[in-house]
Amino acid sequence: KIRYSCGEKRRGMKKKVLIIGGGGREYSIGYFMKDEAEIYYAPGNGATEEFATNIDIKDFEELANWAKENKIDLTIVGPEDQLVKGIVDVFKSYGLTIFGPSKEAARLEGSKVYMKNFLKKYNIPTARYIETSNAKKAYDFIDKMDKLPIVVKADGLCAGKGVIIAQSKDEAKKTVDEMLSGKAFGEAGKKVIVEEFLDGYELSMFAICDGKDFVLLPAAQDHKRLKDNDEGPNTGGMGAYAPTPLVNEELYQKVKDRIIRPTLDGMKKEGSPFEGVLFIGIMVVNGEPITLEFNVRFGDPECEILMPLMTSSVSDMFYKASTNKLSEIKVEFSKQYAVGVVMASGNYPYSSSTPAEIILDDVKHDEIAKNTHISFAGVSMEDDKLYADGGRVLVCVGLGDTIKRARDRAYLRCGQVHFAGKKIRTDIA
Repeated sequence: KIRYSCGEKRRGMKKKVLIIGGGGREYSIGYFMKDEAEIYYAPGNGATEEFATNIDIKDFEELANWAKENKIDLTIVGPEDQLVKGIVDVFKSYGLTIFGPSKEAARLEGSKVYMKNFLKKYNIPTARYIETSNAKKAYDFIDKMDKLPIVVKADGLCAGKGVIIAQSKDEAKKTVDEMLSGKAFGEAGKKVIVEEFLDGYELSMFAICDGKDFVLLPAAQDHKRLKDNDEGPNTGGMGAYAPTPLVNEELYQKVKDRIIRPTLDGMKKEGSPFEGVLFIGIMVVNGEPITLEFNVRFGDPECEILMPLMTSSVSDMFYKASTNKLSEIKVEFSKQYAVGVVMASGNYPYSSSTPAEIILDDVKHDEIAKNTHISFAGVSMEDDKLYADGGRVLVCVGLGDTIKRARDRAYLRCGQVHFAGKKIRTDIA
């Protein structure tokens, strides 16, 4: 059956999709919709111009007005910052179809205190914790904790860096002081969460939600530390793979029944139905899934490995979720594995790096051409030359019937990308 995505498709014309953001996550979403739709980015990056049109409009009202005038069928929001600031509410006020949670629903990521209290209220499994802006209360809780390490989290958005794993009670107290004083994360740390450390293995799970129904995507694992063997500082993510063999049907069912379903029901009761991507950071302890955190958007680089595994229409999934019709479609995935390896700039994650020209070798082998691709993130285009601008520059993704084959292909593609100072881990997956 041929399915037309994105609503009433204008006869003879591709549907129009606007993607908010310009990182690897947004690149991947557009890249795997480019055959189905006419893609626009706000702002996009130097590589998205290869298959899409970049729009330089930042103001939400102005952007919504542009989308209305240009008859955009669907807008997809990538980054959490715009969601927390309420871009979805603005677009909906213009009568536009947009994928993502409202400003109220985005508090599940925007405020860790709100999220933890929500979990507690609806009996969703999570670590024991205290939330406070009072240093003495935090100290008392720390003193009563019977095991190390101790987790200290800033309340607000910190670009994925507001979580500290303290190895001693003194370090935990010092971290609390630095957060509450504003020294560590400014306003985002003026309220903190101190919680028990869970000992298990971590998973990234993503549910596409339409306020009532949901589709759970294959579980992924990412690699946060900068260096091999999980050493060095935390980053936004240095690589990922999916699906992970650490998850069986029983665990998927537990996540659906104990975490996702009560979250959607709870958000409806709160008057903020959740629409968009619910990213659940899970720790599996003795076979039981415990909620570490919620994000309200795709993870990066997990998105880059999930999009190529989809065999059903990518745009259809986003559109049906945005129009509360997820139950009408079947979202399907291949039986393959995907491995993504991040290439970062020389000074990442410590400081910015000098732009460096990227040289891409021609892909000579059919196996690599058919089973790998590159998702670009921190890049710009100047005089037809692609430059690495710093941060996480791109992700080399490999597909295969086994994790090892996917991994080998991803690293072969890495070997065909060159720029000064390139930094990768050699042990992803």
